[in-house]
Amino acid sequence: MIRLDLAREPFWLDLGMGVRLHLRPCTTALVLAARQAVRDADMTDEPPDLVQGTRTATFLKAMGRLAILGWDGVGDADGNPVVPTPEGIDALLDLHPVADAFSLRYLGPVALLEQEKNV
Repeated sequence: MIRLDLAREPFWLDLGMGVRLHLRPCTTALVLAARQAVRDADMTDEPPDLVQGTRTATFLKAMGRLAILGWDGVGDADGNPVVPTPEGIDALLDLHPVADAFSLRYLGPVALLEQEKNV
């Protein structure tokens, strides 16, 4: 059974490591826009053994740029809090533990729905 209890309003998500993200709900529109960003990305110079990883990283960064409205626990090199920017979001999601937590905790519930419909 599909439960229609996914967030409809922006919400805070704790990623651990002292980082919290204020996020838009993970909607079909956001996922489709992020997938389009992957299709639009030029990966012709990418070594063949890294293409799949680069596609996944591109998708996560696109989702982050679309979804992240604010954050706590993210600072510059001197430890001063910074506001989210596209470059800052990409830098945050270049940190594998953060990208992994974002994927699992933000996209995870959507992935479960995808699995349920394929059963």
